[in-house]
Amino acid sequence: METSHYIAVDLGATSGRIMLATFDGIKVNLTELTRFANPMIPVGGHLYWDLPALYNEVLRGLQKAASEGIEPISIGIDTWGCDFAFFGADGQLLGLPHCYRDSHTDGAVERFFAEKMDAEELYGRTGIQFMNFNSLFQMETMRRNGCVALNAADKILFIPDALSYMLTGRAITEYTVASTSQMLNSAERDFDNALLEKLGIDRARFGEMTQPATIIGTLTEQVQQATGLGAVKVVAVAGHDTASAVIAVPASSPHFAYLSCGTWSLLGIESDEPIINKESFRQNFTNEGGLDGKIRFLKNICGLWIFEQCRAEWKDAPKDVGELVSLCTTTSFDSLIDPDAADFAHPASMCKAIDNYCVRTGQVAPQTPAEYCRCIFRSLALRYREVLDIFRTFAPVDALNIIGGGSRNKYLMQFTANAVEMAVTCGPTECTALGNALVQIRAEGRVQSVEQMRAISAASTETCTYEPQEQEQWRAAYHKFIEIKNKNN
Repeated sequence: METSHYIAVDLGATSGRIMLATFDGIKVNLTELTRFANPMIPVGGHLYWDLPALYNEVLRGLQKAASEGIEPISIGIDTWGCDFAFFGADGQLLGLPHCYRDSHTDGAVERFFAEKMDAEELYGRTGIQFMNFNSLFQMETMRRNGCVALNAADKILFIPDALSYMLTGRAITEYTVASTSQMLNSAERDFDNALLEKLGIDRARFGEMTQPATIIGTLTEQVQQATGLGAVKVVAVAGHDTASAVIAVPASSPHFAYLSCGTWSLLGIESDEPIINKESFRQNFTNEGGLDGKIRFLKNICGLWIFEQCRAEWKDAPKDVGELVSLCTTTSFDSLIDPDAADFAHPASMCKAIDNYCVRTGQVAPQTPAEYCRCIFRSLALRYREVLDIFRTFAPVDALNIIGGGSRNKYLMQFTANAVEMAVTCGPTECTALGNALVQIRAEGRVQSVEQMRAISAASTETCTYEPQEQEQWRAAYHKFIEIKNKNN
């Protein structure tokens, strides 16, 4: 069969990678072209993303492909959700995009409810969970603060769409990443006019709503000259990284749940229609867009962000991540935290935030990296159990597939199997890049359905399964976890 090459640009909130995907008609082979950090930039009391630097990293990855004689069929870009960039009428970038962890939106949700629209109406329109960094609350905060870039913007583009615009000169709004914004009407699957009116923003400032597997355009002549590539197509993949990852889940059951495990943990199921009712509102569950009209009914859980921030503070801990995470087995430390407590959103010190939470809830604070690791990993696993139990009240769940970088953490994976009391299947690690590539393959017409795409994913990757252990101890730990959460609340 004909072998084709595709370039998957996969940008996360802490790092990015440019991946070469080679498809032989049966399986996809992924090769890393470049990998780089994506740090938040503190300027003037705010946190920003360095979009020009990310764009330059994309160009560097394309240059490497060209230098190796690779002629890709297409390029696709996925990133984290909610954040966006402003462009002027002349096509120029208007400042750096705000980072969703910027504290300028603290209190924005409550202000919006008090002044613009009550919570139930907003949820009924969008089906999106309330998080202060959702695009809706970011834009309302910027409007309130008189943001010059917002007022001057001719185009407002989510991060993957902004990079595609810089590559092609064509502005679009890709549906899956836009669905994270809390600005789309869940029934119409386009921007909600009432919400845009509340923000004072015209619909024309956003690009045309575009579904995954749509060709946006080709590299501009300037980009062709800068990279050494020709007029390569740029495809709108599932622009939200979790949407791309879910496409590549090698699920064998129609009633599977997925856990995308990385900086964030996103636990959810697939649905044909949005699930918007009093209980989903009460649980603050979200309905985000997927491929072929599917809805990703899910919950955002603060994931390995907590571990990553603690790791940066530890001075005498092992530098090797594998050696570091293994420390969790060297202690029986049993204090627990709620990973989704406000304490851990953006503290000045994550270790002190954990210490304070433990003391406030009548527990012993951790003292060593081993105790912190065990506390974090066990707490995450128990939070997954809590959320998975709630999902079962909406739909049957008989399998859990864990994907993303966190699936390599065998200790967290075993803890999760123990906590949820069912086998968990882990992998692929690079599920997001694989899903990105599969959508490009579909845009080329070589596959037609999600089922075919998942079969290719299964053929392309190896998975491992963890069976639950120590059930009595973990049931007791779960009861303690719920008691501690209630005490904190």
